[in-house]
Formats: sequence, structure tokens, C-alpha cells
Amino acid sequence: MIRFVIDEAFHNKFVRRVLGTAAMGLGTLLAFASGEQLAQALSEPAAAVSAAAPRPAAAPAPAQKPADGPFVVKSILPIEGPIKFGEYHWDERLAAGTGPLVITVDLKARVISAFRDGHEFGAAAILKGYGDKPTPTGVFPISEKDADHVSNIYEAPMPFMLRLTNDGVSIHGSKVEKGYATNGCIGVPEPFAKLLFEQAKLGDRVIVTDGKRMEIGDPIISEAAAPPA
Repeated sequence: MIRFVIDEAFHNKFVRRVLGTAAMGLGTLLAFASGEQLAQALSEPAAAVSAAAPRPAAAPAPAQKPADGPFVVKSILPIEGPIKFGEYHWDERLAAGTGPLVITVDLKARVISAFRDGHEFGAAAILKGYGDKPTPTGVFPISEKDADHVSNIYEAPMPFMLRLTNDGVSIHGSKVEKGYATNGCIGVPEPFAKLLFEQAKLGDRVIVTDGKRMEIGDPIISEAAAPPA
């Protein structure tokens, strides 16, 4: 399952649904003003559009034959069309239990998703790092939570920070707009960051990939890499 953030002009011609993450907040977002970063961003298969308010969605439908296990995709949010920069979706009706939380980030699609017991309940567009400050891939346990964090390197706010690495890579609230990047962090809309912060616990896993597709019944994370009970 993969979702893409796509260009508004392209979206106006073709309305389609495409399925589908250091450290710095508002003061450290980097504008793609020129040079290699701009070329790199424009060369990606999709570019994001300006912010849009979250749209109400129907309750996500579970798979007809859900696979067993808390780390297997059982349902995805029924999001119509592309996710735009600044947009997020949230529906906990199928994921209201106490099962393990797993967060996935697809850097290629520029989308973050949150799963509980295999049910996707949150999704949003992201900002990521480029050039000499890329967002790393891998499986990262959340090692710190700080709702009012300020970067000790850039003295910039990182609201609702979920730390992933010792060198400062985190998920945090950002001004998620076209033409911006981070210094390696995963920037998400601040309302989404607050909701995710309230759900996440220390030790929950964040999986950062660069184009991994998942469908109903696919494993989100291997049991070996799953958070402890």
C-alpha cells in the first residue's frame, strides 16, 4: 500500500487514487531556492501542492479475510485522491484498541502512516531531508518524546517531537508546504504531530523506507523487529 503526494496541475487532469517521514521545525526548513536540491526535488515522480484542510472520511473497511497478527495490514484509510502537502487524515474507529502502534514512512511517496493492530488510522504528507542531510531509512524505536522540544543545534522549535536517532532525526510538527525540506527529520503537519504524539509510546517502531509497497495481508514489520509487548 502506497500513497503519493502529487502535483496540483497533474491532479487537475487526472483524478486518481494512489496508495501508499536533524532535526528541525519551522525555523530550519530549507527552501529549495536553487541548485542541486531543487533539481533533486523536481526530478522525483511527484511534487506536492499547497496545504489543504483534512477531509472527513467514511470509516475504513477491514479486509474480508484479515490476516492474523498485530503487525499485518488489515485495513487502510479510504482516502480519495492524492494526499496534498499540509493535509492529513485520522480515523481511529477500527484502531481504538490497545494493540501495538507501528508508524511507516515512505520517503519516495512522501507519506507517513500510523497503524494499530494492523489498521491504518492516520496518514499525512511529509517533509524530508535532501542533499547532505537526507532522511535515513531503517527501523527506529522512539527513544524520546518532547511536546515542546527546541533544537539544541539550530535553536528551532520541534513541536511534538518523537526522537528516532541519537543525532537528532525525529518526527515533529512542521510547516509542510511545497518548496521546503528538513535537515533530515520527518516533518508532518502540526495537528497530525499532536495526534501522533498522544498515541505513541517510547519503544514504538518507526519504519522508514524509500518506496516499499504494502497491501492487505502484507506484514508491516517482522516479528523480530516488533516492539516488545
